[in-house]
Amino acid sequence: MHFVALKFRLLSLTLALTTVLIPSSFASEAHTFTGIVTDAMCGAKHMMEGDSVACLRACVQKGSKYALIVGDEVYALDTEDKAALATLDQLADQKATVTGQANGDEIEVSSVSPAK
Repeated sequence: MHFVALKFRLLSLTLALTTVLIPSSFASEAHTFTGIVTDAMCGAKHMMEGDSVACLRACVQKGSKYALIVGDEVYALDTEDKAALATLDQLADQKATVTGQANGDEIEVSSVSPAK
């Protein structure tokens, strides 16, 4: 009976360590994405008639995140960095290069710059 308890503890410890170590070994790396700056609410097609930049800025002021259209994909841009947000605002409806970690359809932004 004592042997079974010891075996169970070793198995539990192994599982606990695996749970802690696996996420760090599979952490996604930063990638660079180039596309058109938009907002997550409208995506590729702005809902307001007329000026797409005005629509984008209105949506962001109402709480929508900036987004990046890359080919057929629209990625919401997750950042609270004021410099990155200012650059995204300046590049509204223009081509930009965003560096960050993608997680599904969202990118955790580490930097933003005009596309070359």
